[in-house]
Amino acid sequence: TIVGSYHNSSKLKLKRGSPREEFPCLDGNYTCMAQVLDLHMYTRQFNRATESGVIFDDIIRPGLEDPGPLAVGCLAGDAQSYILFCTFFDRVIEAYHSYKVVPHVIQQSDLNYDNLKGGDDFDHIYAVSCEVSVVRCVEDYCFPTHISRGERRELLTVAKEALAQLSEEFPGKLYSMDELNEEMKDKGIIMDAPPPSLMKIGVSRDWPDARALWVSEDGTLAIWINMEDHVRLVSSRNDANVQEAFAAVCVNLVKLEALYKKLRRPFVWKPHLGWVVSSPAELGTGMKASITVRLPHLAAHSRLRGLLSRLRLRMEATDVYKLSNVESIGLTEVELTQQVVDGVKLLVRIEKRLEQDDCFDDLLPAQK
Repeated sequence: TIVGSYHNSSKLKLKRGSPREEFPCLDGNYTCMAQVLDLHMYTRQFNRATESGVIFDDIIRPGLEDPGPLAVGCLAGDAQSYILFCTFFDRVIEAYHSYKVVPHVIQQSDLNYDNLKGGDDFDHIYAVSCEVSVVRCVEDYCFPTHISRGERRELLTVAKEALAQLSEEFPGKLYSMDELNEEMKDKGIIMDAPPPSLMKIGVSRDWPDARALWVSEDGTLAIWINMEDHVRLVSSRNDANVQEAFAAVCVNLVKLEALYKKLRRPFVWKPHLGWVVSSPAELGTGMKASITVRLPHLAAHSRLRGLLSRLRLRMEATDVYKLSNVESIGLTEVELTQQVVDGVKLLVRIEKRLEQDDCFDDLLPAQK
C-alpha cells in the first residue's frame, strides 16, 4: 500500500518525548486544526513521516503560530501528507468546508467559463472590483513549508519553460523579485517582503530566491511562482466583471496545465480530493473568486453574519467589503464562482432595500 511504503519517523532519529509530553497547548486556539486535534489523534500521527520527511508537527505548526478563528491551522508538506495523515486532514476538511471526504466520490471540475451566468452586470455604484485566483502544485515536489532550495529552483526552471511557451500566444513577461522592484521603482511601487507569519512557518525561507511573477502584456493575468504554492494564477480587475476575470483564469489555466504536462511535470490530482495544494482551505478546485462591494447599511446590520452563512460567503472588511467563496471542494469552479455572483447580487438588493428603510425578509434564501 501507499502508506506502507512510507518511512517511519524513528528512522529520522528525532529527539523528542512521548506524544503526551509533546502535545501542543491549544488554549485560545480557534483554528480548524485545534477543533479536531486531541491527544488520541496526535498519538496516532506521532510516529509517521512521509518519504520526504514531513512529520505531523510540521503540518500543525501554522496553526500554532497563527491561532486565529478564520484559519484552517495546518499546511501539508507534500502531497503524500494528505494520504498518510488522512484521518486528521479529512476531519479538518469537513470542519472547514462542511464537506465530508468520501473515497468513491470524485471531485468534479468545470472550467468552461461560458457556463457562468451573469457576473458582468453588477451595479458599479456598489460593486467596485473583483479577483479570481487558482492555485496548483506540481507532482513529486515538496510543498512550500518543506521544499528544498534545489526543488524550488527546479520549479522555477520548469515555470520559465512553460511560461515562455504560453507567451508565444498570450504575450507576457517573467520577472524575478529584484527585476520586479526595479521595474516598479519608477512608479513608486516596491514589493514588500512576505509577512512574518509566512517566514515563521517556513513558506518564505530563502526569500526571494527562485520566486517570480509573470504578467501578461494586457494586464489581465498574473502568475506567481513559488509563493504560498508552486503556481498561482490571478486575474484582478478594477471593475466587478468577474465573468471576464474567471474566463482569463480558466483559459490560461487549461493551457498552462497542458504545458506542464508536456514537460512531464503535471499538477497534483487525486480523484477524491481534486487538485492537491498545500492548504486544505484551497483543496479541490484551488479556486477563490472575490468581489469588492460597498454595503454600508448591511455591514452594520445584526443579520449580516447569518446572511453570509446562508450564502456560504466570507467577508473581509476594510473601507469596503471583500466577499469570496468559503469552500473550494465539493463544487466545480463554475459552481463556486456562481455562488459568489449570486450571493453578491442578493446582498446588493438587500442594501438597496435598507437604504429605503424597507424590509428584506422576502429576499432571504433558505438555510443551506
